[in-house]
Amino acid sequence: MRRPIFSLKLSPSLKVKLVQAGFQFTSDLVDLSPLQLTRDAGVSQQEAREVLQAVRIHGDRVSLTGLELLKKEEELRSIVTFCSQLDGALDGGLPVGKTTEICGVPGVGKTQLCLQLAVDVQVPLCFGGVEGQVIFYDTEGSFLPQRVVDIATATIRHCSLLAEDEEQRVAMTTFTVETILSNIFLVRCHDFVELMAELHLLPDFLRDWPRVRLLVIDSVAFPFLQLFDDLSQRTRLLQGLSQQLISIATSHNMAVVVTNHMTTRLRGDQSHLVPALGDLWGHAPTIRLLLHWDRTQRLASILKSPCHMAATVQYQITSWPRLLSDVSSPVLPANSAASQVTSR
Repeated sequence: MRRPIFSLKLSPSLKVKLVQAGFQFTSDLVDLSPLQLTRDAGVSQQEAREVLQAVRIHGDRVSLTGLELLKKEEELRSIVTFCSQLDGALDGGLPVGKTTEICGVPGVGKTQLCLQLAVDVQVPLCFGGVEGQVIFYDTEGSFLPQRVVDIATATIRHCSLLAEDEEQRVAMTTFTVETILSNIFLVRCHDFVELMAELHLLPDFLRDWPRVRLLVIDSVAFPFLQLFDDLSQRTRLLQGLSQQLISIATSHNMAVVVTNHMTTRLRGDQSHLVPALGDLWGHAPTIRLLLHWDRTQRLASILKSPCHMAATVQYQITSWPRLLSDVSSPVLPANSAASQVTSR
């Protein structure tokens, strides 16, 4: 079923311009550049970009059947964390096409997990990976290239130990530290204005780099907590951001991962640590993963997920020389990329 132009979320005057120029359905626009649309429809370049972004988001279909949606999700692979118990609890890893929030106190391993995922998303298909690229929005200056080199080195060694057939051995010739680093697109965002601007430009970037399968924002809380005293304004911006991230995940078949801080909330006479940004933001991510401490033990808990049971697993950050030969080894590295995980 073709989607008519008038069904898009555009201003009435803009829809009229498109129809008068001979465009009836979204399929008439999919192959046009902003410059071509400006010339053919007599709209401004800003309006042309707005139209093409709406077309990319909503596509050429009005709806999907439940069976079509199920088949689509079955075709999407998860990004393994290489943490056997966590991957098991998440049915294979962090799902592509959905949003995941990783929250926790400072130093518990949020950024470490994001760096690990930035490498893991590039694992070749023949090893059960996604073989994609990653966009990493760094809002706190916590991205450390040397840490990524350590993680990549450990992951490459781990995969090389698993290589059994010719296809896997050939794949390892191009799965190198250099290629891993070149497939991580790092963007430093100093405030919420830069973050929102980069997300606005993201659809154009994804058109040129269709292999991107992971978007990381580390952290989503920092640009908003440092600036806004007006809670209503912050809430409106966060609502718009959450809808944009959901749209990016579903329309581009990407895993969207954001990290969040913890804050204190009073319940009765006692205070409790809860994820920051409020209850309304808590509805935005599909999956909410909490990294926390139990005395000296590090724990990862699934707080929210529509398709996974609540679970808590214990993980331990270890160093590069202790890389395990089992497939469940590298995750949350301290100096490189190995860890041991057990159920709790």
